[in-house]
Amino acid sequence: MSLSSSEKKALKARAHHLKPVVRIGQKGVTDTVVEETAQCLERHELIKVHVQEGERDERMACARELASATGAELVHYIGKVFVLFRPRMTA
Repeated sequence: MSLSSSEKKALKARAHHLKPVVRIGQKGVTDTVVEETAQCLERHELIKVHVQEGERDERMACARELASATGAELVHYIGKVFVLFRPRMTA
């Protein structure tokens, strides 16, 4: 899935008021974090994630790893917070 710049812009606007629902601690992206994120994406489609530890490159690597592991799109990244989007699977 690849989002256009206008789609990303709209998603960033929708995510602006959201609070982070997932927090990545010093252990990084663990199986538990991936499961929690996948569940949150299933419920909400659009979520914010907060990374506590690491330098900028390490935090960005966590964001990419989590997006890849959950099948989500990395919409936006600023500081220690990033936004993930994955459309709900409809039956």
